[in-house]
Amino acid sequence: MSDIIRLLPDHVANQIAAGEVVQRPASVVKELLENSVDAGAKQVLLVVKDAGRTLVQVTDNGQGMSPNDARTCFERHATSKIRTADELHTVRTKGFRGEALASIAAIAQVEVRTRPADHELGTRVLVEGSRVMAHEPVACPAGTTILVRSLFYNVPARRQFLKSDQVEMKHVLEEFQRVALAHPGIGFRLVANGQELFHLEAGNERQRIMHLMGRRYDERLVPVEEATGFIRVEGFVTKPEFAKRSRGEQYFFVNRRYIRSPYLEHAVRKAYAELIAKENYPGWFLFLELDPSWIDINIHPTKTEIKFRDDRAVYAIVHAAVRRALGRFNLTPSIDFEPEPALLLGAEATGPVQGEPPIGGGRWRPQDLPTKPSAAGWQQLFDLGNEGMGQRSTPVKVPLPELETVPEGEGRDAGLQGTGKRTVFQMLGRYILAQVKSGFVVVDQQRALERIHYEQALRSLAHGGGGSQALLFPVSLELSAPDHALLTSILPEVHALGFLVEPLSGRTVVVNGMPAESPVDDPAELLAELLEQTLAQGGALKTERHATLARSMARSVLGHPAKTLSAPELHDLIDRLFACEMPYYTPGGKPILIQFGASELNERFER
Repeated sequence: MSDIIRLLPDHVANQIAAGEVVQRPASVVKELLENSVDAGAKQVLLVVKDAGRTLVQVTDNGQGMSPNDARTCFERHATSKIRTADELHTVRTKGFRGEALASIAAIAQVEVRTRPADHELGTRVLVEGSRVMAHEPVACPAGTTILVRSLFYNVPARRQFLKSDQVEMKHVLEEFQRVALAHPGIGFRLVANGQELFHLEAGNERQRIMHLMGRRYDERLVPVEEATGFIRVEGFVTKPEFAKRSRGEQYFFVNRRYIRSPYLEHAVRKAYAELIAKENYPGWFLFLELDPSWIDINIHPTKTEIKFRDDRAVYAIVHAAVRRALGRFNLTPSIDFEPEPALLLGAEATGPVQGEPPIGGGRWRPQDLPTKPSAAGWQQLFDLGNEGMGQRSTPVKVPLPELETVPEGEGRDAGLQGTGKRTVFQMLGRYILAQVKSGFVVVDQQRALERIHYEQALRSLAHGGGGSQALLFPVSLELSAPDHALLTSILPEVHALGFLVEPLSGRTVVVNGMPAESPVDDPAELLAELLEQTLAQGGALKTERHATLARSMARSVLGHPAKTLSAPELHDLIDRLFACEMPYYTPGGKPILIQFGASELNERFER
């Protein structure tokens, strides 16, 4: 039998390794920026074109490389960070595996120009597909410039898996922000397609957060500082009133290295347990400093996952530090026997309370509702005859709001025409009860508005325009870089929704008008929530993006308590709901209405 096991060529092995290290252009940005930080740079410039597909360039004023090092750095497992395995337990640099440049050079055209400060000439190295095409002296400034062109040019299958420029640029911005937040003492610049998005001067953590996220964050931050014998926790968390309904600015750094840790995330969220609704997410920028021997970072090539030697102690200290910070600034909850409306709303969104019987005696299920709505069937539903209620039932007279009479032939939809008086009233400030032929229906007012605004936004996006209401005083907003980039890319859709937005200089926009029937009065709040939801959910296809934008507009209803409506307003809301294509469920799949039949009422009253 002949031998069948053989060694792979170096360029093939490098391409395989690149699958773990380089997943998208943002991976290249992360590795190159961290190399600049490890090189002792004080100024770093990042230039990207076409979200990194065409070019990723990083220029720094670090220590540079000698001619021999400039060639050796492209070999697999070539590194200046460690010498022995024991040093893995004391490493503080960002990189140490020696895989990044070799992996990048295997799937792109890479050019390096570098010069140490004490050398008169620098070195230029050109590598394509792991093959060195040029290695020559060159005149260049002190430091290092690396240009990565045509990413995945020799792996077309991988290139086809890249998302749209909007999505890839979002990931590039995330990696840039993580490195910039971890090192506020270093100046960073970001230029995308010839436009400067960031120019960050060296400063402290609070200044860096404000420069990245916007000046409005200055009033949102609560400082955190705690130190024990083996760990120090410092940074900032956001005030409870600025919690969002999607994951946003949540950053953990361990020894100035960005990490992901659901375990530590639970510790922070637990500190907010009595301050925000369960479905909301606070923001935090927390820096943990401890002896490297207490952690293990050699888990994954991306080095965003680590293990703590004593994770329970770290959990307890982080939780206590955040809790104490919130208490120090009088943000802990006071004793109040009436919970805040936002907390009540959060409890409703998560479902019924354990131990309480569901409405309708436990017999009703969302699956019992019809799956194919038909507007024509609602005429019989609102036909208030006596055959459905039974001759023996005599309802108790209770004071109700004065209701209007809907004559035959009137109404916005044929299915809503009644034959007499349609009984509709509001209960508990959030539910609408409407009498129908066979019993009555209970409509969740906020969910009904969510469905109405969702379909209205979809129609506006499909037709390319919706109603707008001009503001008496235009509002200027300074957006973060991800929000500004997203707004620029979806500006036609934003205009179609009814926003009158004009970009100004830098990352500032002015809002001259907002959707005519918006449930939110504050244009800054509505636009910020729209961008937040869209950035979190994404959507590469046009239909997906339209659905995401429409859902974001509809979800703005949920953050505000239900209003008390007059009788005409109640009738109008019911009419608009049943005119929707799907009046039974919200865009998120939650039921909007529950129908109670006369037979069920008779059974409950033992008739």
